[in-house]
Amino acid sequence: MSDLPFTLDQLRILKAISAEGSFKRAADSLYVSQPAVSLQVQNLERQLDVPLFDRGGRRAQLTEAGHLLLSYGEKILSLCQETCRAIEDLQNLQGGTLIVGASQTTGTYLLPKMIGMFRQKYPDVAVQLHVHSTRRTAWSVANGQIDLAIIGGEIPAELSESLEIIPYAEDELALILPIFHPFAKLDKIQKEDLYKLQFIALDSQSTIRKVIDQVLTRSDIDTRRFKFEMELNSIEAIKNAVQSGLGAAFVSTSAIAKELQMGVLRCIPIEGVVVKRTLWMIFNPNRYRSKAAEAFSQEILPQFATPEWDQDMLKLSQKKLVVNTLDTATTNPSEEANIS
Repeated sequence: MSDLPFTLDQLRILKAISAEGSFKRAADSLYVSQPAVSLQVQNLERQLDVPLFDRGGRRAQLTEAGHLLLSYGEKILSLCQETCRAIEDLQNLQGGTLIVGASQTTGTYLLPKMIGMFRQKYPDVAVQLHVHSTRRTAWSVANGQIDLAIIGGEIPAELSESLEIIPYAEDELALILPIFHPFAKLDKIQKEDLYKLQFIALDSQSTIRKVIDQVLTRSDIDTRRFKFEMELNSIEAIKNAVQSGLGAAFVSTSAIAKELQMGVLRCIPIEGVVVKRTLWMIFNPNRYRSKAAEAFSQEILPQFATPEWDQDMLKLSQKKLVVNTLDTATTNPSEEANIS
């Protein structure tokens, strides 16, 4: 280790400066002094014999060499964290950490229930929930920053080979209306009635909005004919706006259970249309899988999954067993020879 031109602390400092945009904010986030951060960067640049930051602007900008070191440094730090978690696992769920990812809807309404159940069984395991866009969550799983995730959007094509992607559940999207809307008195409406409504939706660039539009289009509903009253940035804001009489909206049924029970929103079926999307469970099969992640997958996830979930997981387990058997047979020929 003494031959390496950098230390783990220096990599952590480099990452913090890049994330915070300044030496001072990086120092604050790491609970050290700014002179200590500056000294470490100077030592690192001297050891590597290259400048890592362009100091001409107000914001600390990485040079090409800085970007290269940061790229490898993040991988090194990720492996270090993975190593620590593997060692923690030796305590057999008497500690350790579970990191779960989710897209916005699943992270807000589904995952908290799952984590609550898991914490009741394993109170000594620290659980983190990271809620971001499907794309960012998928990359975090691929990079080993998240153990597993439940997402509802489209996974980046470039990650399809590196991630295990398993259909998890069907999420129904419901049409909600104010309780005093004329349509709220009906048992169901027709497709054509949708074009008479004023809609409230998420921003057109949001992942959930795109997924909803795709699902509705597959049901022969032309969302281009919708009259959009406003766009908001959260599902909670949309529910409140509908409740206040500002329009109608499509939201996940998991997001409106409380409002329907309280009678403050009305959910109206559409004749001949059931609007659903698939939720996916994703993880990286090439990364270390902690005992906490295994327990969460085997004991908690099946309770909220579709009936096909167990079969998909069984096939995956069988595939892993075959791969492991083949690996043993091909990598340990000398051991078999010694035994014989």
